[in-house]
This record gives sequence, structure tokens and C-alpha cells, in this order.
Amino acid sequence: MSKTVSSQKMKADEPPGIRNGIADLPNHLNAKTIGAGLIATVFGCTGPPLIIMSSAMNAGYTTTQTISWLASVCFFGGLISVIMALRYKQPIVGAWSIPVAVMLGNTLTFFSIEQAVGAYLMGGLLVLILGVSGLVGKIMRLLPMPIVMGMIAGAMIKFGTDMISSIEALPVICGAALAAYFLAARFFRLFPPALGALVVGIVVAVFYGGMNFSGGNYSLVLPTVFVPSFSFDAFLSISLPLALLVIGAENAQATGVLLTEGYKPPVNAMTVASGIGGIVSSFFGGHNANVAGPMTAICASGEAGQDKEGRYAAAVVNGILFAGFGVFASVAVALIQSVPSPLVSVVAGLAMIGVLIQSFEQAFVTGRFRVGAFFALVIAMSGITIFQISAPFWALIGGVLVSLIIEPKDFVVPGSAGQNPLAEDLV
Repeated sequence: MSKTVSSQKMKADEPPGIRNGIADLPNHLNAKTIGAGLIATVFGCTGPPLIIMSSAMNAGYTTTQTISWLASVCFFGGLISVIMALRYKQPIVGAWSIPVAVMLGNTLTFFSIEQAVGAYLMGGLLVLILGVSGLVGKIMRLLPMPIVMGMIAGAMIKFGTDMISSIEALPVICGAALAAYFLAARFFRLFPPALGALVVGIVVAVFYGGMNFSGGNYSLVLPTVFVPSFSFDAFLSISLPLALLVIGAENAQATGVLLTEGYKPPVNAMTVASGIGGIVSSFFGGHNANVAGPMTAICASGEAGQDKEGRYAAAVVNGILFAGFGVFASVAVALIQSVPSPLVSVVAGLAMIGVLIQSFEQAFVTGRFRVGAFFALVIAMSGITIFQISAPFWALIGGVLVSLIIEPKDFVVPGSAGQNPLAEDLV
């Protein structure tokens, strides 16, 4: 009898499977699910790629290297969406980590692209090991969400300040983009305001002769395969923060969203998928393809329809479109490179507003780990580099140490609102 019950429980816990997801997909493809998938794709393909391009520009990457980076994370991120959504019939969406891309803006200047690729590979392996071993929850109990979010806010704040300083460089073009953002956010809520800012900014730039279409290559360019080179400094500066951010920010946010919507997310499987995505994308110069929080939030929300069981179709639509964007990444890069750099900075900053606000809220609103989160914030903002290890790593270390000294009780309160959602032993 016990064997029968155990067998039934095991079958109940098993995912529906890809074949089942494909068979039911036509029943759930409708205006709501297709619309939500499209909106998530527009979000992922407008502002966020500008962050990769900005980080690549700071690192001195060539156009070919930048195309390979963007193409790999978009294509494999889209593939994660399709596979995970169909297998689990949940709106689990893959993309890439914005906080990691932001962090790399300053870190990559210390390493060759081959060393960066090696660090991405090691970061993906770390995420995979944590997912396979089931140690995700235990690791994340040692790294509270407020401290992670304090570090993210500090690393990203430069996008906000650059947005303001760029208006001084091109006041008419950037001012028009900013005005378009405010109008879209106020009166056209279904339209991504950052996309409106980009479109209006480009139109005004064309009118004022600020666009340069002559130097771009608009043909399809295949991603480049890189041979990784391994460095202990790169491991500490890139691999460790990358793994912690993918798990502690992206996967945690996606998990929290899915739990809020009444799903039982497969946390370990999501971590494994993010690890595999990081390993595969690393060989093409991509920092990580992983389960992503913001786009999961769009596809899991009521915007994807009242039928909660059918919202996974929105993630499938998003995955196909997002992977398609990766295929045509070379055209997208050429178009963006023709845009004046101050306008790019403004749109990138506008695209980061929601992430920044959420980071500050999660860092300080819970009332726990506040001092540690503050030190994580200011250390990341400082841009300090010690032993060629960049500020985000020291921000995490410093934040945890400060909280251990000043706020030790926050680590032992069961069910603390400040703890990472992935600290739950979900399967």
C-alpha cells in the first residue's frame, strides 16, 4: 500500500513533460497569451540590450564580439523559455541577467575576452552544481536578499546618473526622449515607455542630423566561438558574483513571482537550466543565459489571461520571439550603434528605473540587514578594485560581514522577510 501511495505521489510531482505541453499549447494560444509574450519580448529587446552594448563598449570589444555576446544570451535565453515552459507548463521565462551585465561594465576592463569567457564558464558550472546538488537554499541563507539588492542598486546607480549627465550633451534629442518616456508612462501604459523614448529620440536625432547610418553593417553575422582562458582573479571578480546574482536576483525574483501567482516553481530545475544556459552561452562570449525575473513576471501576470494553467503559452511565444531576436542580433547592434551615445545612455537609464527602484525597495523596506545592505550599496557605488577584484564582489562580502557584526539576529529569524525566496527548500 505504501509503495502504491509513494508511486502515485512521485507521478503527481513529475512535470507534465514537453510532449504534453506541446499538445495543449494550441488550446492556450490566444490574444492574451500572445500579447503578454510579445510585451515581454519588447521589454527584453529594447532597453536591456543597450546595457550589454554599453558594457561591451567600456571593455573595448569589437562589433563582432558584441554581436556574439548579445546573440548568444538572447538565443539561448529564448530556448530556456520554450523548454521550461513546455516541460513544466508554467510561465518560466529565460533571458539573461541585467545586474551581471551592469557589473561587467567596469570589471571587463581588467581581463581579456578569453579570460571573461573562462569566468562565465566557471560561473555557469557553479550555478549548475548548486542546482544539481540542491544546495541552493542553504547557500542563499548565508546571502540575504537585502544585501544582494543593495549591491545591485549600487552597481546600477551609474546608469541613473549617466542618464542625467547625457541630457547636458544633447539637450534637445535627449530631452525629447525623456518627455516621450513620461508621456508613455502616463497615458499609454500598455506601451513600454523606454521603447517610446527610443523611438522619439531617434526621430528627433534624424531630424537634427544626429544619426550615423553609414558605418553600420546590416548583414547577418554569426556568433563567434571563443576558447576560454582561466584566471583566479577573473573567477573572484566575475564567476562568484555572476553565480550569486543569477541565483540570488534572477532566479529568486522569478521564484517569488511564480509563488505569488499560485504556481509551485521547480527551483532546482530552474537553477540547473540557468547553469546549463551559462555554460553554453559562455563559449560564444555570453555572460549567462538564465531564468529571468522581470519577463517571467510579465508572462505570469493576469495580463496573460485569467486561465492560470494556460499562461505558459505566453512564455513559449516570448521564447520563440526572443530567440529570433538573437538570430538577428547583428542587425540590432548595427542600428543601435548608429544612435548617438548620449541618447543610448538616456534610454538605458530609463530602462533601468524599475529595476533600480525594486532594488532599493528590497534592500531597505524589510527592516532587516539594513546596515549590511547600506554598506553593500556604497561599496558597489564606489567602484573600488582590490587585487583586480571589482566592487560588486567586495560589496557582497562587506555587506554580509557588517550584518554578521551589527545585525547577527537577522540571520537567525525563521521565515524572515529579508531572506532570499530561494532559501525555501522547494523542489
